[in-house]
Amino acid sequence: MPSYLHFGEDDFLRCRFAVSPLWETQEAVRTLKRPDRHGYHAPWLRRFRAAADALDLSGVWLLMPRRGHSPDWLCPPPVGPAAGFEEEIAAVRAADPEAAREDTARSLADTPGAADSPYGRAWMRDPERMVAELADTLERVWHTLVEPEWPRLRALLEADVAFHSRRLAEVGLGGLLPEINRRCGWRAGTLTVESQGRHERHLSGQGLVLMPSVFVWPDVVSGFDPPWQPTLVYPARGIGGLWKDGPADDDALARLLGPNRAAVLAALDEPAATSALAHRLGLAPSSVSAHLTVLRAAGLLLSRRYGHQVLYERTPLGMALVSGGR
Repeated sequence: MPSYLHFGEDDFLRCRFAVSPLWETQEAVRTLKRPDRHGYHAPWLRRFRAAADALDLSGVWLLMPRRGHSPDWLCPPPVGPAAGFEEEIAAVRAADPEAAREDTARSLADTPGAADSPYGRAWMRDPERMVAELADTLERVWHTLVEPEWPRLRALLEADVAFHSRRLAEVGLGGLLPEINRRCGWRAGTLTVESQGRHERHLSGQGLVLMPSVFVWPDVVSGFDPPWQPTLVYPARGIGGLWKDGPADDDALARLLGPNRAAVLAALDEPAATSALAHRLGLAPSSVSAHLTVLRAAGLLLSRRYGHQVLYERTPLGMALVSGGR
């Protein structure tokens, strides 16, 4: 079902980009719970599996239904364009306990049996303790699973912001929003987002936070309710090469796919169009187009329209082939 975000005249002047280490921490927890995301982050999962298994995430997972509401107070939109984790987790710890209980109760209702679980009953009895416990869990996740990789993650997120800031200057907000992700559409001042549940909100002069994310891939999130600032969280560009620490066995990939087709697949560390790939690889555009068609048909690539171009990006299977199983 689609979500709708309605812009007024003042909202166009109050849109901004932001990067949030707290959001990446929460979505890292969600990624551990969702096997459909594992292919995108297989090297990270292998690197941190033992550390993740040592964390008790059952309480946080209870508030992450696949379809339904996750508490906004637990990961609110960032207060600034580049807030640090310490600043963001301090805001979580300062959450009003009664408002947090109401928000959490809504989330528990979306998971059968959650409200009657030991966690659910304890949280509803003592929301101050709930706020402290969940903030403690997120802080442990940050230090254990995300902070060691934060320079790598931050560089990718900041590169996405720089790219889309340039596009905003070139095509305007109405042109940018449909380009950010294929699930987004724009018409007559309304942003439409294909999502798991229906959500509708008038921005009412608050504008919109545009926030790239590594771990949200491949979802798009737009369901923040008042009093939180409306926010669109979308998958960052270039995730295909995020976890690649060194070259894969290029000879093996070439033997499997053929040298030119393997080169096309390996070149897609971030989404690219046919002409850009042809220029980068020194191949004829018609040849690159043919290779892209075959790779997409084999489930190694996805394609999406970006302005007047069609961009290609690797699927989890394509990423695994290029990474050589590391």
